[in-house]
Amino acid sequence: MSATDLSVVIPVGPGDRAWPALVAALDALAPELDVLLVFARGDVQSRPKDRRWIEGRPGRAAQQNLGARATAGSSLWFLHADSRVDAKALEAARDFVRRGANAIGYFALRFGDGPTLMRVTEVGVKLRCRWFGLPFGDQGLVLPRSVFDGLGRFDERALFGEDMALVRRARRAGITLQSLPATISTSARKYVQHGWWRTTWRHLRLTWGRA
Repeated sequence: MSATDLSVVIPVGPGDRAWPALVAALDALAPELDVLLVFARGDVQSRPKDRRWIEGRPGRAAQQNLGARATAGSSLWFLHADSRVDAKALEAARDFVRRGANAIGYFALRFGDGPTLMRVTEVGVKLRCRWFGLPFGDQGLVLPRSVFDGLGRFDERALFGEDMALVRRARRAGITLQSLPATISTSARKYVQHGWWRTTWRHLRLTWGRA
């Protein structure tokens, strides 16, 4: 598999300091991998000196679209800055790309921190994907660039839920959502900051299309 077949796009929100650990993990797993960090313009945090990065208008949708335009991979893997991947996840993403599926791949999700109730959330994520076929962006969406462009990319008008909007458009277009045989972990910091019940209710509204 060519190093240009898969590009990883990591949007970094204002004040987000989680990205160095993700970048270090990707470097250790595959130093040849095309990885691009997309910072929010105006964010005062320092930029890496040994890593390719760009900056643009704040907003996850806008940053991810900008990152997609600035990379050359035939497939794109969107990872949140607080995601953590292992060798199995990387191989699953690469295998998905090698198969050339006209689909969107996503991973099982595990929370690496947070309250005990996060175990309930993990079960909820599994059921949401199994029953409704609706993965969220923190599940590491990977897809061919042609599919991403054909779906109109992420909706930059959305204040949040841009990942769900893309997935819903894919379903309407007959694009398959494929569960990949690996897990990525993420942080439960939003649940800690905003409360488990409030965050869960917001995600339920996104699932039901009422947010």
